[in-house]
Amino acid sequence: MIDWIKENLNAESLGAVTELVIKYGTSIVGAIVLLVATLIVSGWAKKAAMKGLTRVKFDSTLTKFFGSLVRWFVLLIGVVACLGIFGIDTTSIAGVLTGASLAIGLAFQGSLSNIAAGVMLLTFRPFTVGQTVTVAGHTGGIEEISLFTTTLNTFDNKHVIIPNGQIFGSTIVNLSHNEFRRVDVVIGVGYDADTEKTKEVLIRAGESVPTRAEDKPVNAIITDFGDNSVNWQVRVMARNADFLVVQQEVMHAVKKALEAEGLDIPYPQIVVHRADA
Repeated sequence: MIDWIKENLNAESLGAVTELVIKYGTSIVGAIVLLVATLIVSGWAKKAAMKGLTRVKFDSTLTKFFGSLVRWFVLLIGVVACLGIFGIDTTSIAGVLTGASLAIGLAFQGSLSNIAAGVMLLTFRPFTVGQTVTVAGHTGGIEEISLFTTTLNTFDNKHVIIPNGQIFGSTIVNLSHNEFRRVDVVIGVGYDADTEKTKEVLIRAGESVPTRAEDKPVNAIITDFGDNSVNWQVRVMARNADFLVVQQEVMHAVKKALEAEGLDIPYPQIVVHRADA
């Protein structure tokens, strides 16, 4: 093999090889150095971004996401710069990347919108894990918030996974945000009952509930005049953790108090008049 190379490698061929080595050798070495430097710088940039976000107590999920995004951005710049060393037109590469990004964006626009909504939810925090919310027609406790979906468990133990795009673009009701919630119990009382006495009975019934927020006042108001009854609303404040318990206790206390005072709780009636022949 060596003899064959010596026989066929003339001065002209040797000159051409030397010219190629001189021409591209420097570029190859420069590209390798640039790639190594890019790998090192991308790692530093990722750590710096994550460290900065962690210092301001940014969400851990988003911290990792943005750290990786910075790293890949630096790597992309390094690869394009390496191609430019070999004389490749980087403007055409940028055009191809732009077109590819557009095509990918159109193909995955639903997923990208969910990611964008997930970033907004994690950034603005309209709710957090463990809170009870009503979103996209579902009410339950938040179990997990990811970039694509939000998972919650309903009161009847259903596991619901909702795309973030459906949540961020609609009304969010956070039932756990405030320390206290108002329990509203509606009940009808007969038209014959004295309104002042009825109000006093209903307020006493609400105040008799031991699990309510004792430092908050109890109130009873007339909401409307129904076909068969005067409709009242008993308002009792409760701590969020005790809401359902207080609601049940108020309902029991109200019914028991009205019955004890002889106040009628009417039910719908239909009076039929028959004309004698």
